[in-house]
Amino acid sequence: MNAQLFEALQLLEKTKGIPVDYMIGKIEAALVSAYKKQFGNTNVRIDINKTKKDMKVYRRRNVVEEVTDPDTEISLEDARKLSKRYDIGSVVENEIKLKDFGRISAQTAKQVIIQGIREAEKDNLIREYEKKREEVISALVSRRDDNTGDVWVDTGTSEVILPRSEQIPGEELYVGDRVRVFVTEVTKSTDNTPVITISRVAPAMIKRMFEQDIPEIADGLVIVKNVSREPGSRTKISVYSRDEDVDAVGACIGNRGTRISAIVDELRGEKIDIIQYSEHPEEYIAAALSPASVLNVEFDGERSSTVMVASDQLSLAIGKEGQNVRLAAKLTGFKIDIKGTKEA
Repeated sequence: MNAQLFEALQLLEKTKGIPVDYMIGKIEAALVSAYKKQFGNTNVRIDINKTKKDMKVYRRRNVVEEVTDPDTEISLEDARKLSKRYDIGSVVENEIKLKDFGRISAQTAKQVIIQGIREAEKDNLIREYEKKREEVISALVSRRDDNTGDVWVDTGTSEVILPRSEQIPGEELYVGDRVRVFVTEVTKSTDNTPVITISRVAPAMIKRMFEQDIPEIADGLVIVKNVSREPGSRTKISVYSRDEDVDAVGACIGNRGTRISAIVDELRGEKIDIIQYSEHPEEYIAAALSPASVLNVEFDGERSSTVMVASDQLSLAIGKEGQNVRLAAKLTGFKIDIKGTKEA
């Protein structure tokens, strides 16, 4: 039985990543609990030998002149009946056979061990997701609530809820769909259960997707400077190259637009403007207002600007419901006031 137990512990370590030493600690605690349940005290020593694949339980009693607690003490006279070497202050140990443990005690031990396994699994799950925090991972939709629109996705590690509020507006996800999600947060509940928060609307998801899908960004030749996003509608992302021979915008678009098309498809058709970043604010702001053409940029204060465009470019620069200028302002960090030539 002991050999089978150690084989089971090794299998746990191999399949679930729960260390043998961790489980041995839980087994020791379980045996102490079982002993207390059976005999009423915890003055016990557990000896678990991994090499010999053996475990033993010893009842411990202190040698005293006068016994006041028979469960934890033994008189010198009785101790010397067992061995002449005992003296006051010595500890007498008697082995308790595991088969002597009653059914209730065994059940107590079993519960402690099972709880130990569950806690270890939770800890492993948290550590696994900690590695994925602020990363984009692939997942498979496994369940859907038709009333709320919430879905559950299988990440390969566990099943995690993707609330409707964290889905791209307008998209409908169904069981069997494969999607990419962004791990925003990893926390613990009061009972130590992992709480994983994922999203498809976080602006940081766009940056991570570009870093994963564009080799020049993954290699560090092209850098993503900033992202502004209105999920399901439009995103602006600014990039620059650390190598003068590498076109940052062209690298992101790819041959015939294949690279950017793959990202747009994953985002259910969300438009993406790739902006050339510049250290010169007037150039950066002009580029950020793409696809509109800018005539001039003047600065009214430290973070405030007035942009001049041709009158026929005014509505394009502002965008539908002000979206284009709003995203440009978020991207650059400047307040942008747009004027047409006729208005000026």
